Amino acid sequence: MSLADIASGTRRIAVSRQMIVAIVAFAVLLIVLGVYAPNFFRYNNILNVLLQSSLLGFLALGMSVVMIVGGIDLSLPANMALSAIVGALYMRATGDWIAAPFLMIGMGLCIGLVNGFAVARLKMIPFVVTLAMMTVVSGISVWTTNSISISQLPETYLDIFAARLAFRIPMTVVIAVVLVVAVSILMKSSRLGRWGYAVGINERAARVARIPISRVVMGSYVFAGLMAGIAAVLFTARLGSASANMGNDGMVLDIVSACVVGGISIYGGQGKVAGALLGAIFITILSNTMNLMGISYYISLVIKGAVIIAFVAVDRRREARA
Repeated sequence: MSLADIASGTRRIAVSRQMIVAIVAFAVLLIVLGVYAPNFFRYNNILNVLLQSSLLGFLALGMSVVMIVGGIDLSLPANMALSAIVGALYMRATGDWIAAPFLMIGMGLCIGLVNGFAVARLKMIPFVVTLAMMTVVSGISVWTTNSISISQLPETYLDIFAARLAFRIPMTVVIAVVLVVAVSILMKSSRLGRWGYAVGINERAARVARIPISRVVMGSYVFAGLMAGIAAVLFTARLGSASANMGNDGMVLDIVSACVVGGISIYGGQGKVAGALLGAIFITILSNTMNLMGISYYISLVIKGAVIIAFVAVDRRREARA
């Protein structure tokens, strides 16, 4: 048995341990819900949880690709909010609901492109760049709207993008599942996906292998921007309005938590994007559980932060063993 085989086996064992931790945490959460809120398991409530999870899942999906490549994008919620505001203002001014979704997605892509250019071409630190972008975009959102929600959107837009399909399943949930399956296949089977993992594992080795690192890194941030744009379209339809509060700071914590709980390594190069959606479901249920138990918002932030620390610690042990 070669050293590579031993390392691979050790990594699989470490990954399975992280999954066991996640499964145990999820089981404990369900038991708590069964005791304190048995009505939680009603069909309508489960559908609502899936809807909330899928909206968070779009942003977590974008973040997961960036993290796999070895970066991070803290501007995703602010990107989503500004994209939604731009589309909502356009719809309210013109009544054109057909072009508005493309406008929202285009805005998300532009912000993602700026992040990607700064990180990939200008070699700036991802954390600093995206934190600054989050501040800039949030400021623009508040300045544009004066902290007032943009409502009175076309009914056709709301009916289409907030529609429910068979068994009252929200269309948003179906879109999220389709996107996760498609991106999972691309990350596993395509050359671009393999390049992304290679860059995240060892950028120096990827450069020796002549992988176009700049294009891969920039592509990951553009993809994250795309997910922010799609989330803006669907989130606006669900709320019937758009506002700067859609991208509040607490959502960043939820996105990172979803990725980390879902098995995406904070160190890059490890994890499956499908785990981000599962992590989003866990975080959504955790938030609902704390709300039902009357836990204050600030204590919930402490708990979510502790969850991130715990899973990052498990991830660090996996990285050390590998």
